[in-house]
Amino acid sequence: MAIRSATPAEISRCASSGPRAPRCRHLDHHASQEPSVTPFRNRLTTALAAVVCVLLGAATPPASAASNSPSGTGRTAPVPSGRSHHLAISSVSNPRPQFVSGGEVLVRIDPPNHGAVRVTADGHIVSDRFTRQGDGSLLGLVTGLRPGENLISATAGGQAATLTVIDHPRSGPVFAGPQQHPFYCETTAFGLSPSTQPLCSAPTVVSYEYRTTGGAYAPLADPGTRPKDLATATVDGRTVPYVVRVETGTIDRAVYQIAALYDGSAPSPLRPDHGWNQRLVYTFGGGCNGGYHQGNTTGGVLNDLFLSQGYAVASSSLNVLENNCSTILSAEAAMMVKEHFINTYGPVAHTIGWGGSGGSIQQYDIADAYPGILDGIVPGFSFPDPFTVLNAADDCRLLVNFFKGTETDFTAAQRQAVAGFPSYGSCTSWDSSYANRNTASDSCNKEIAADDSAIPPAAIWNRTSNPTGVKCAAAEQYANQLGRDPRTGMVRSQLDNEGVQYGLAALRHRQITAAQFVALNTAIGGFDAYGAPVPQRSKAHPKALKAVYRDDILVNGGLGLATTPIIDQRVDLDLEGPLLDIHTTQWSSVMRARLRQANGTSANQVIIDSQYTPEGMAAANSFELAAMDEWLTRIAADHSTRSRQAKVTADKPRDLGDGCYLSPTHRVQAPITDPATGPCAAQYPVGADPRQQAGEPLAENTLKCALRPLDFADYPVRFTRAQRAQLRRAFPTGVCDYGRPGVGQVRPAGTWLDYSQTR
Repeated sequence: MAIRSATPAEISRCASSGPRAPRCRHLDHHASQEPSVTPFRNRLTTALAAVVCVLLGAATPPASAASNSPSGTGRTAPVPSGRSHHLAISSVSNPRPQFVSGGEVLVRIDPPNHGAVRVTADGHIVSDRFTRQGDGSLLGLVTGLRPGENLISATAGGQAATLTVIDHPRSGPVFAGPQQHPFYCETTAFGLSPSTQPLCSAPTVVSYEYRTTGGAYAPLADPGTRPKDLATATVDGRTVPYVVRVETGTIDRAVYQIAALYDGSAPSPLRPDHGWNQRLVYTFGGGCNGGYHQGNTTGGVLNDLFLSQGYAVASSSLNVLENNCSTILSAEAAMMVKEHFINTYGPVAHTIGWGGSGGSIQQYDIADAYPGILDGIVPGFSFPDPFTVLNAADDCRLLVNFFKGTETDFTAAQRQAVAGFPSYGSCTSWDSSYANRNTASDSCNKEIAADDSAIPPAAIWNRTSNPTGVKCAAAEQYANQLGRDPRTGMVRSQLDNEGVQYGLAALRHRQITAAQFVALNTAIGGFDAYGAPVPQRSKAHPKALKAVYRDDILVNGGLGLATTPIIDQRVDLDLEGPLLDIHTTQWSSVMRARLRQANGTSANQVIIDSQYTPEGMAAANSFELAAMDEWLTRIAADHSTRSRQAKVTADKPRDLGDGCYLSPTHRVQAPITDPATGPCAAQYPVGADPRQQAGEPLAENTLKCALRPLDFADYPVRFTRAQRAQLRRAFPTGVCDYGRPGVGQVRPAGTWLDYSQTR
């Protein structure tokens, strides 16, 4: 069958069904819980986290019904028999109680085997909110938290335990730092009530959909009815009606969506939901842009692959990188939405990240910098991080501009050799689709997934007529980390190509001549502070370089990713044509090289190549979901003394490993290498990109290279005297020395960095 070309945003959602505004036919009793408070700035010291025993990750067995008695009655929670350990209390809905939001927290108490348990929250008795679980623990949703610090205490049998919780507004921020202003609302795109800046909050709405026997989702006004064409789903071996509860609301100034099979009653965190398998898939959408608006898409929650097996699905509009290119803000939004999900449905056995393109960037970066939000990740059409990818887009813009005047001087094969991709068309696609993300305003209202004009044209920056207007460069989303250049008002730039020898590999392989190499590097140029091409090479700001490395924005791979199970689903798009062909195969190997460099191994990353056909993608997705679920389940059941990293490697399912689908029904296991070798190489070749062709190693984690003097003995060709003079002018300070660390390249400061106070 003929396969049409899709947009990059459609590609980012190939692994999950496209989002759709729910038809809000049935209002739930839930309402917006937005407190009007000033963001609380104080933070607990890191020592606080060590005091708290976090038990997130174990599914709870059946529980008795929760008491509806109001707090303050003096009742004590029941205590199970046969327990003989110390009293402990922990936050379940957010393992980091200093980052709780929304005025409520799900708490677990492990009591000793003697005496009743008395629980208080800021001095108010809340014992009756706790219900015994099948494992003997007590689970309770503590609501009415006040902004800032809250103290939850438990006493039993002469023992006492306390938990300090710091609550933040439902609208954020929590750790991502000061929010963008202005911020244009788009709640009506999801069927929610109109909202106003800057919080863009709207009342929560619950609607219902059902899956038809024809394979489509249809609105269901009354979830108690059973349409004749209602399909069924299978949850843990049980057949259930395929009715989906879809919750839509606002959290962290984003519109979030949660979808799960409906078992006939309102979900509760204190009892098992029979339509849910206790697992959550969190979806992420693609693109990359400067923000300043809420967004009209999520990563997609109506996905048959997930819902038909009982998985719950969650996402938000700030988990779409085209709406918000900050992986840090995406991490905050995902943490808050997941926390709300657990407060609504109960403890989660594990959370699987899912999504392609920009959705893969978020998974890799969140898993490394904010581990624990996602337990395992399945990045599709993957890229490592925003700045590495934008380097490729900017290099391609320079190459496209250069080649426009030299079509007769460089053949098509020579242009391809300089760019490195299997097709030079990948470079023209980068130029036409994402190079404008380096400019001050060219990407405003260029949302690819749909017609999006959220930012009023009159509000957009113009250097002369509106110098204080909205700037849409992707780096705008990192103002809290990189800071601003006071001379230009732009976020400090990490963009640099000083010393980069474009086409070096092509010269060494005699694919271009000495004269062509000289002409290319003499005229390639760079960008000014506003993203406009200029004759001079680009130079990064020293503070920006240090921040990008220190804050793990250019993902290192040696933090949370060292112990995260990864299935990199590499759908082959290298030659698919305009826009799709930016998703080239080598990016999976770039991430693998970083993992090996940081950890000495990449055993926790599996790469599986598959074809860009509906049948090929469906087969790969189904296998990868099942394999990741088994992998995480095996790790959770591993009670050995091995390290987490060793468990991740040892507990990988036997039939899960590198490989490819030679057809939708024929998967082979074989190492995926760069350069490509083995049985997958012929069908799934691996190319390169402009920086690799300029001599940068596969890990591509050098934003600004160290320099060494120009040495003409290093080249396999002889340059004329005039050509030598030209190269000296092109590289007055030297050429890249990739054998040394990059300029400003420091080790990451650690995980869970907090930007509530900007540097």
